[in-house]
Amino acid sequence: MDLQFFADEQGAEKTEPATQKKLEDARKEGKVAKSKEIANGLGLLALFLVLKIWVGHIGVSFLEDFEAVYNRIPEICKLIYSPIPDAGMAILFRDAMIKIIIILLPVLLVGMLVAFLSDYVQVSWKPTAKPLEPKLNKLNPISGFKKIFSSQALVELIKSLLKIGLIAYIAYSYLKDKTGMLFSLYDIPLMQAITLIGDTVIDLGIRISVVYMVLALADFAYQKFKFSKDMRMTKQEIKEEYKNQEGNPEIKGKIRQRMREASQRRMMQSVPQADVVITNPTHYAVAIKYDPDEAPAPVVLAKGADILAMKIKDIARESDVEIVENKPLARMLYANVDVGAQVPPELYQAVAEVLAFVYHAKGKI
Repeated sequence: MDLQFFADEQGAEKTEPATQKKLEDARKEGKVAKSKEIANGLGLLALFLVLKIWVGHIGVSFLEDFEAVYNRIPEICKLIYSPIPDAGMAILFRDAMIKIIIILLPVLLVGMLVAFLSDYVQVSWKPTAKPLEPKLNKLNPISGFKKIFSSQALVELIKSLLKIGLIAYIAYSYLKDKTGMLFSLYDIPLMQAITLIGDTVIDLGIRISVVYMVLALADFAYQKFKFSKDMRMTKQEIKEEYKNQEGNPEIKGKIRQRMREASQRRMMQSVPQADVVITNPTHYAVAIKYDPDEAPAPVVLAKGADILAMKIKDIARESDVEIVENKPLARMLYANVDVGAQVPPELYQAVAEVLAFVYHAKGKI
C-alpha cells in the first residue's frame, strides 16, 4: 500500500527554493522582500541633513515672510473700520501658504526622491496595482486574530521595543552633557536660543537616523531571509508547476508515441511501392525505390530494426517485393539515411548493384 496516498499535501514540508516563475508571480502580486524601515531611516537622515544645510535659509525666509504678511494687514483693512473681512483673510492666508510651500519645497522634494530611491534600490522599478485591489479575506476576523498573535507580530513588537530603547538611549547619551546649556536658555537672546535648540535637535536627529539606518539594514536582511523562506515550495508544487508550464509528461509521452505509431503506419503503407527490401536478415530491413521521374537517386521508403524489420519483410512478401540480403549495405542505409531521403552518392554503386540484380530477376532488364 502506498502510504503517501494518505499524506496531507498541505502539510508537506517546503524544502525547495522558489522557482523563477513563482518569484515573478509574487512580484506581480506586489509580494517582494522589502523593508519599510529603509525608507523611514533614509527619510529621517535626509530630512535632518537638509535641515542642517537649509535651516538658516528657512529661518530667515520665515521671518521675512511673516513680516511681509503682517505688514499687509493694514492694506487689507484700510478701507473699512471693521476687522479683516473674510475675503481679505482668505487672500492673506493663501499667499502665506504659498510662501511656506516655496520655502519647504526643497525639503519636500528631497523626501520624495529618497522615498522613491529607497524602494527602487530594494525591489527595482516594476509598479503594480495588485496590492490596492480589495480582498474579502482581509476582512476575516479569524485571520486578523491569527496575524495579531503570530510570530511575525512578535518580531515586529521586538523591533519596535528595540527602536524605542535605542532612540531613548541615544537621546539620553547626547543630552546628558548639555543640561547646563539647556538651563541657560533663559539668559540668552531669543534668536540665539532658537538657533541653539535647532542645532541640538538636528544633531540629535542625525545621530538617531544613523543608528536607525543600521537597524533598517538588519531588518532588510531579515526580510530577504523571511521572503526566501516563505517562497519555498514543496516538491509536489514544483512538479505541478512544471506540468502547467511544460504539459503533463505522461500526456506528452503518449502524444509522441501516437505520432510514432502514425509515422510507422504511413511508412508501412509505402513498403508495397518499393523495388527491393535490403536486409541484414535478422536485425535490419530497408525498403528502397528508384523512380528517375521522381528523384535522381533511389529513395528510402521505410526502415526498421528487429520487430519492425520483420513487419517490413512480411509486408514485402505479401506485396511480392524482392528481399535481398546484404548485411553491410543494410547497416549503412539504416544508420545513415532517413525515411524519405535519397541514398547518398557513396552508396550509389552498392544500391545500383542490388537494383540491377532485382530488375534482372524480374525480367525488367
